[in-house]
Amino acid sequence: MAVLLALLLPLAGAALIRLSAGRLKPHGAPILACLAVGTAHCLSWVAFVQMISFPATARIHDLPLFTFMEVDGLNLGAVLRWDPLSQMMLMMVTGIAFLIHLYSVAYMEGDERYPYFFADLNLFVFSMLLLVLGGSFVLLFAGWELVGLSSYLLIGFWSQKPSAADAGRKAFLINRIGDFGFLLGLLLLATRLGALDYTTVFAKAETVFPAGSGIALAVALLLFCGAVGKSAQFPLHVWLPDAMEGPTPVSALIHAATMVTAGVYMVCRCHVLFALSPAAMTFVGWTGAFTALLAGVIGLAQNDLKRILAYSTVSQLGLMFLGAGVGAWDAAMFHLFTHAFFKALLFLGAGSVMHAMAGELDVWKMGGLRRVLPVTFATFLVGTLALTGAPLTAGFFSKDELLWRAFAAHEGGRALWAAGLAASLLTAVYSFRALILVFFGEARWDHHAVHPHESPRLMTVPLVVLAVGAVGTGYLWLPHFAGHFTPFAEFLAPALGGGLAEAHGEVEPVRPQLVAMAAAVAVFLAGLGFAMGLYRSAGAAATRLAARLGALHELAHEKFLFDEVFAAVFVRPLYAVAGFLERRLDRGVIDAGLDEAAEGVADAGESGRVWQSGYLRHYALAIALGAALLALLPLLDSLLAGVVR
Repeated sequence: MAVLLALLLPLAGAALIRLSAGRLKPHGAPILACLAVGTAHCLSWVAFVQMISFPATARIHDLPLFTFMEVDGLNLGAVLRWDPLSQMMLMMVTGIAFLIHLYSVAYMEGDERYPYFFADLNLFVFSMLLLVLGGSFVLLFAGWELVGLSSYLLIGFWSQKPSAADAGRKAFLINRIGDFGFLLGLLLLATRLGALDYTTVFAKAETVFPAGSGIALAVALLLFCGAVGKSAQFPLHVWLPDAMEGPTPVSALIHAATMVTAGVYMVCRCHVLFALSPAAMTFVGWTGAFTALLAGVIGLAQNDLKRILAYSTVSQLGLMFLGAGVGAWDAAMFHLFTHAFFKALLFLGAGSVMHAMAGELDVWKMGGLRRVLPVTFATFLVGTLALTGAPLTAGFFSKDELLWRAFAAHEGGRALWAAGLAASLLTAVYSFRALILVFFGEARWDHHAVHPHESPRLMTVPLVVLAVGAVGTGYLWLPHFAGHFTPFAEFLAPALGGGLAEAHGEVEPVRPQLVAMAAAVAVFLAGLGFAMGLYRSAGAAATRLAARLGALHELAHEKFLFDEVFAAVFVRPLYAVAGFLERRLDRGVIDAGLDEAAEGVADAGESGRVWQSGYLRHYALAIALGAALLALLPLLDSLLAGVVR
């Protein structure tokens, strides 16, 4: 009951605010929205306490709701799956979303569509909860599409800005590409297995889809298409940086707790299907590794603070898929969990900087803000350290576990580990670059137009809470040699088919893990050193390096022209085809045919006008002649009959 109420409360909040927005007091909408999500989070703790009271083998529960339809034995039912994986996501989504809602109360105050923003935020939370709590691919897909709709509404919330409206459409349409493949995968499951609920699908998959078979590969890759779109992996990563056009709290919600995490969650939820195809696993791992490296290189050349953070999200999601590709499902989910805290912290911190700088986002027009934004600086520093994997932060523990599992994996694991280390180095450089340019050095803003100031408490308190999470959540999974303290992995084990012992043996070798950890720390220190060396003197060294790199730096700054390639390969040809069809088919056939029909009717009307004189005597004469003709018809009939005989 607690899980069902937690799911429905954000939906109720969204509906109530939408229906009564015009009658609510100024802060009525944010109060309702915060109450809905905050209560849902409290209920998630109630459910968690209840779950841990069960033995580990009794923590997977399916809660049937109703049946949509039943066709040829295929039951399309609504069923919730309450297990450790969905429980973890429920707590994370509602907790992060509640803090973002609180932050938004002050951040969005004064917006002319203030109530509707909170209605859309509540709808976004409900959509994600439906996705993660669904116990069948039917509800998963419903939440999947609702998340896409919610992101469209919120990215384009300021629709009066052409760039925001374009970004919303871009996110929606690019995700349709991935969702098309995802839907084909669901249809393949339905036709081959005769079911779409998790229990039946996962139980029958191992017998119907032989390990290593072509059908197992097809199912896994089609499902992964959806993950590539939702989680912004190459080549469908281009929508996420443009999503920055939406309000900053929306960016935090998308990057930390909702849309982009859906792809990683889906792959880990379907680990049974992916494990049947080693080739698909390899593809998932290398797609993640390549995306992490690509996003890291692009992030180095960006000057917009939110875009730098956006590319860091793309890169971190790539690392999660790298972990999933080597079968480290629990480690991938752990990094997703810790990432939610420090990425929400960084985006909300960027919003606090924007609030202080009158909307400015160019890092080269900032500097010295640590003196006027002490709370924002301190929390942003914590988020940066966690993102870069600084020792003893949450990012250090989760990323280290993920990279170690790649290092220990067979068949290509070392290569993936090296790629992950390289991506981590890039992350450290561009993250500390942003930190140094924004908060250190001399002020580079226009002192007459901008007067920086610390944000109100409704914005800084969520930052402090998230900063605590960005450090403390890492201690839910300590390295093996630190004493087997792995409550996070142990909690998720029933839902992910085992855990540490199953993944890499009962006893982990200590020395290789220490070597892998030392390499991760060395990469962090190297990234910090590079950033300090390049950007400490107002970035003079970095400017010289960019000039030497020339076209390469410019290409990275222009995001390797992916948008232009998409426009040339997809957008312009589609516009050309649409224009041709509009001219030849729409106007040349359909419109022309309708115009001809209309002209025929008009001509017939013109011809009939001669019978409409408007004189009563003419109509009376016509009636009389008609009546006479009717009276003579029997006589004419008898005469004709006589002639015939």
